[in-house]
Amino acid sequence: MTLALSGGCGDVCNRELAQIDAAFGLDACALQPIYLSSFVADGDHLSITFDTVEADAGADDFLARVGHRVRVARKGMRLSRRVLSERSGVSQRYLAQLEMGEGNVSLALLLRIAQALGLRVEQLVAAEPLAPVIALYDRADSVTRQRVLELLDPGSLRAARSARVALIGLRGAGKSTLGKRSAGLVGVPFVELRDEIEAMAAMPVTEILALYGQAGYRQLEARALAQVADRHERVVLAVAGGIVEEPDTFETLLTRFHTIWLTASPEDHIARVRAQARQEPGEDDPRATQVLRQILASREALYARASDRLETTGQSVEQSGSALAKAIDRLMTPRP
Repeated sequence: MTLALSGGCGDVCNRELAQIDAAFGLDACALQPIYLSSFVADGDHLSITFDTVEADAGADDFLARVGHRVRVARKGMRLSRRVLSERSGVSQRYLAQLEMGEGNVSLALLLRIAQALGLRVEQLVAAEPLAPVIALYDRADSVTRQRVLELLDPGSLRAARSARVALIGLRGAGKSTLGKRSAGLVGVPFVELRDEIEAMAAMPVTEILALYGQAGYRQLEARALAQVADRHERVVLAVAGGIVEEPDTFETLLTRFHTIWLTASPEDHIARVRAQARQEPGEDDPRATQVLRQILASREALYARASDRLETTGQSVEQSGSALAKAIDRLMTPRP
């Protein structure tokens, strides 16, 4: 349910929300903003979306809780009421009443107080079980936040990914060979992110790295990834193995694409890389396998965040391509 409130039409207070409850035939305080799921301010217009669930306390308890949190936050910042009043534009008398649980604070004023304290409104009004969760989410890094969203709202994430699938893994995993073959079997385009980066820069990757360095390459990589996602609703994309080490770009990949981690034994990786370079057996660096294991160890936890995983060790191109096509089709097929 969404309720649009405009300052020009009268500012709605917490106690007045109880009257709205009655109008909808709901229990008292069921529409208290402790249950709001979004709170958007645009000038003097507030748009609030909330769940109509049973409240855990009456209006008096709610006001006392809000007042207590305002007082704790103010003291935690070592602010006097006078300073908070100057920052928020709310009178000291009004703030005193609020902190004592006696002020029937309006939504607009509560927003101004929260902003002055460097908080979101949810942190002042959320029911007890939610308040610490909100605080933890605010302090979490982007990786942790993404995992929380994946657990809480998998349907929304699936919609954001559409029917786009990205293949990740170390060099020699088969991302290009198997990706092209499986995309053909499924009947969707196959794209190499490397090709998109080179087209965007109008030069090969080796020259990009020579001229702009790793940082310049990573910027182009992020732009190319967003461009592929914007351009394609259905696509199989092969990306460089090191993309997982760029946090923001990897988060974009996980958010906008289903991902499949292609794995193989170190020996198979070395053999495939050697074949790509047209090297004879024995021409590779004897330390190559050890280096490959070290790289995998440093990236394994990141690769493990993929939507799916496909082992290709000892499998023919035909076998792995068929298995990958089935995995891609499964991820692309909408769930009921």
